[in-house]
Amino acid sequence: MMTFSKRIFGRFWARKTQLALAVRIAAAAVAAYAIAVALHLLLPLWAVLTSLIVTQMSVGRSLKATRDYMLGTIGGAIYGGAIAVLIPHSGEGSLLALLVLAVTPLAFIASLNPSLNSATVTAVIVLLLPTMHHGNPLDSAIDRVMEVSVGAVTGLVVSFLVLPSRAVNQIRANAARLLELLAAAFAELLAGLTRGLDNDALHRIQDGIGVAVTGLNATGAEAERERSAHLSSGPDTGPLLRTIQRLRHDVVMVGRASVVPLPANVQARLARPLSEVSNAIVSYMQSVAVSLRSGAGSAEIQPVDAALQAYATEVAALRSDGLIRGLPVDAAERFFALGFSLEQMRQNLNDLSRCHADWCEAAATKPADAKS
Repeated sequence: MMTFSKRIFGRFWARKTQLALAVRIAAAAVAAYAIAVALHLLLPLWAVLTSLIVTQMSVGRSLKATRDYMLGTIGGAIYGGAIAVLIPHSGEGSLLALLVLAVTPLAFIASLNPSLNSATVTAVIVLLLPTMHHGNPLDSAIDRVMEVSVGAVTGLVVSFLVLPSRAVNQIRANAARLLELLAAAFAELLAGLTRGLDNDALHRIQDGIGVAVTGLNATGAEAERERSAHLSSGPDTGPLLRTIQRLRHDVVMVGRASVVPLPANVQARLARPLSEVSNAIVSYMQSVAVSLRSGAGSAEIQPVDAALQAYATEVAALRSDGLIRGLPVDAAERFFALGFSLEQMRQNLNDLSRCHADWCEAAATKPADAKS
């Protein structure tokens, strides 16, 4: 029973960020409803729904969601209320024409700027709600803005106060996960130099890396939003994100060089150096991942430099022995592309070492923020 309980607890704890979000959303919904009822708002439902929309995974994302939703709501309320007041309408026909006039330009604007999607919804509510409650468009617009404001402010305050999650800490976890994916892909791709890889295998090996990169870049934008609002501190996220992006490109280039296996005589000479390169780079990226995730620990780059230097020495010996001159053109191109990719990877891994040092220093000097 104890083992089962520990296993269940471990699974939940591994999703503690998602659990914290669920708690924040529930707290925001309850608080928004209570405040809306206390203020006697016409439709507390909109306050609750807005609080759910603006309560996001991180404080930075909540800030953006609140800003976008409020701008869209205010703009839609002003436009919908203005045309309802200024353009006389009576009967279903004129109301339908007015609805087209309200929806068409706002939908066009939302297609150009998706962050203003709420403007179209708000304009429709401002137009149609008075016909249901026998009110006037001006009161409908004011009610809508009030309801959304209560929900937005409540959701934002809850994001700050209830189990707050900083995007800068999510970057650590997301970057660590991406480095682990890159390390696993790199190991498989180098192994492919002895057996070759088809396109399906390449896609399988790199499956999920593109999605992880997109998610990391989005989290980086949220972290910078928090930094600009002085809500969190730490190193600039740009260098780490750009370095990981370049490492991803290196892995892609290694994959292209691995489509066709190396000739047997070249394989025999490079098997050991390439194995040492694979072990060194994979171990280094995994060590950086563990350190980033925990906010502590070290990762030594020297074994990577030593392994790549040994590989370069063996390549020079191969060329001196004339083994490369006898290769077919396509095999020679892939051979030199592999060497270029590994050299680029050396530079990018050294950049990663500097980024890792900055993030470890930040974790050591800001322990309270790192744990929030």
